[in-house]
Amino acid sequence: MIFADKNETAERFIRYASICTQSEENVPDTPSTAIQRDLAILLYRELQEMGASDVVYDEEKCYVYATLPSNLPVDDDMRKKLAGRSDTTAKRRTNLAPIIGLAAHMDTSNAVSASEVHPRRVDCYDGGVIQLNEKDGIRLDPAEFPDLKDQVGAMLVVTDGTSVLGGDDKAGITQIMELFRFYLSHPEFPHGTVRLMFTPDEEVGNGTLNVDFEQFAADYAYTVDGSTVGELEYENFNAAGARIILHGLSTHPGDAKDKMRNALQMAMDFHALLPERERPEHTEGYEGFFHLISMDGTCDEAHMEYIIRDHDRARFEKRKEQMREAAAEIARRYGEGTIDLMVEDSYYNMAEKILPHPELIESASKAIKDSGLIVRTQPIRGGTDGCRLSFSGIPCPNLGTGAYHYHSRYEYVSVDEMVKGVEVLARIIGEFAKYQLNDE
Repeated sequence: MIFADKNETAERFIRYASICTQSEENVPDTPSTAIQRDLAILLYRELQEMGASDVVYDEEKCYVYATLPSNLPVDDDMRKKLAGRSDTTAKRRTNLAPIIGLAAHMDTSNAVSASEVHPRRVDCYDGGVIQLNEKDGIRLDPAEFPDLKDQVGAMLVVTDGTSVLGGDDKAGITQIMELFRFYLSHPEFPHGTVRLMFTPDEEVGNGTLNVDFEQFAADYAYTVDGSTVGELEYENFNAAGARIILHGLSTHPGDAKDKMRNALQMAMDFHALLPERERPEHTEGYEGFFHLISMDGTCDEAHMEYIIRDHDRARFEKRKEQMREAAAEIARRYGEGTIDLMVEDSYYNMAEKILPHPELIESASKAIKDSGLIVRTQPIRGGTDGCRLSFSGIPCPNLGTGAYHYHSRYEYVSVDEMVKGVEVLARIIGEFAKYQLNDE
């Protein structure tokens, strides 16, 4: 069964990727950049045109929602069961099949600052070097990016070397849109209710900040925001941020003995108190870390910012305690009041919310295998919108998109994988069409 046409999928992705939607850190408004609205409005119109239901564009906060109504029958016994369910009205439930949500984000990273994006198709990759920008000598070389060796013969979309491509996460948006197009044009395929949500500002940590849970009323969900199609991720870091202010005492260096307290030296001392091998550049898999992301200041005052990450909750708590112990040691060395430490949790490992629902993992694993792919389960060394959705009551693993080298000018997407990704989504929806929620 062909769930998506390769050329149409490529055209759809290029249409979305051509719209620059970079988000911006430390902006109090949502969305953080007005340009994200350009894609939101396009998606809103396309969903209306294809015949989706309950299409909503939240103009203020820049979210897009839509529904694919269930086409499963509801018999009299089911009606009686539904009448006793408290969530029937709230979720607009029409049968006992789980309501599945699908989510992806519209913004892209600003790691390579650009005001324009120029995606380009490579119709049949030959395994060689792809010149992205001959003028600047920017190229995709399989010697440097060995994952390209798995794409020989595939259709790719690449950048022109001057921006990110936006496969993260417009490849996910493309697959969800193609899934809706498929079901709306093939009503003979049974499915439960499916709801989509496209979010702004995921790249700056605010993707789920303003979700309307009446519009995205789902029992379970999947974010489509990974890399290789076949990935199934349901573990992520526990995350916290730490901000440190060091109060020094500036004096003339020629007369500094036993007087000066150099805040920059204090900052270096603090950093040295944390385990050297527990930094991102030395860790992988389930290994957590302390990451110094910024440091500035003068002899008089210095500022440091860290992110703290660990998959294990107990180790995560221990890492925060290590930060406090280091701060206490600085205060012991330089005096009380010389250091202020603020630690704030950001998000937690969604595994604790997903593992009690094994049907989420089992259905996705079966769908991936039935699509002829290998299931790739691995911990996310970061977070996703699915993490916060899981802790908001919608358990939400993450699926691959076919996009590679996120946040770089070397990003590319495999259109062949995106097409496979649509098949995986369709098979997941098909699996849940056979499954009934407990009616208690």
